[in-house]
Amino acid sequence: MAHHTAEIVADNYTLEPARWAKGRNVLAFLALVSWVGLAAGFAMDREQFFRSYLIGFLYPLTIVLGATFFVMVQYLSGSVWSMTVRRIMENVMSSMPAAALLFLPIAFGIHDIFPWSHEGHVKDPSKASYLSPQFFTIRAIVYLVLWNMFALMIYRASTKQDTTRSIDQTRTALKWSAPGVFFLFITASLAAFDWIMSLDPHWYSTMFGVYILAGGALAFMALLTLLAIGFRRAGILKNSITMEHYHDLGKWMFALTAFYTYIAFCQYMLIWYANIPEEVVFYKHRVEGSWLWVSIFMIFARFFIPFFTLLARSAKRNLTILTVVAIWILFVQFVDLFWLVKPTWAHHGVSIHWMDVASLVATTSVFGLVFWSRFKTHAMVPVGDLRFEQGLKFENA
Repeated sequence: MAHHTAEIVADNYTLEPARWAKGRNVLAFLALVSWVGLAAGFAMDREQFFRSYLIGFLYPLTIVLGATFFVMVQYLSGSVWSMTVRRIMENVMSSMPAAALLFLPIAFGIHDIFPWSHEGHVKDPSKASYLSPQFFTIRAIVYLVLWNMFALMIYRASTKQDTTRSIDQTRTALKWSAPGVFFLFITASLAAFDWIMSLDPHWYSTMFGVYILAGGALAFMALLTLLAIGFRRAGILKNSITMEHYHDLGKWMFALTAFYTYIAFCQYMLIWYANIPEEVVFYKHRVEGSWLWVSIFMIFARFFIPFFTLLARSAKRNLTILTVVAIWILFVQFVDLFWLVKPTWAHHGVSIHWMDVASLVATTSVFGLVFWSRFKTHAMVPVGDLRFEQGLKFENA
């Protein structure tokens, strides 16, 4: 154990300026090219722009919401295993301000995206007052303000602790995390109803919010795994994030795969069993034409492939397997959102547009720039947390 500790001390917890600048330049280039492309796409086809942009916006947002949830849970549970990866979690969480900026096109494109905003649309009387452009925008502002408030206050407490090394900052983060989990769950569920479920305003599912949150949490854990492995291959934190930590990341991806599948199956089973026309139409659109093959693909891609790949203990301790599975999960998360949104306009088969990809790159690169900027001024791990040394020595049972 003494030799292990010596290796840990050798790690540098600050990112070299040259490496930071290189990462920033790559992300900035991707943002520039993709946003120029989207601007041209908007000029050519305004309606397609907004429909593609919605998917591109939702993808990184669901991941950041997953990060926010997990950071809060780490504080509430007093977790030790995550000490060496928690700052990476917090940096993903602290990219939340990008969501407020990137929501603006959605706000301006309500009439191009949501059918209930059209004057001639026949509205369900019970939803008419809720589904109005004004109330929709007010709710979105509330969601974004709350998410940013909780994320940035927790992040501020954590980074302040790097210098104070006081337990007071842990208590502050804990005080924000306790109500934060509650408000995050409620507001993220409502946002899922507003921004995705209301695309078909007659359809409804009480489990839809949990479905979206589960997918975002799984995608976040995959991203965290990829970032940790990427840093390791670059010679960063290679002694601090040990195989024990990677093992736990693998366990989380495995567990969340099972949880997501459970929620998705329960939603399908309840809708199938009730056989209510307003509910069944959701799945009806997703078995028409080539959408049927996407639906079948999702069964294997979301559950069977990652679940059985990560089932063995040895797989969770194999960095190559973890890398492949994490990339696969992130890819399937985009396919899932595509499958949720696109059939709204393409009922009879899959329709892929180049702006779907451009929007994904544009929004993700902006979130990435905010995330990456945090490494310039703060340590890559929570060095001031009193449990940090214990986290370095963490071992699985």
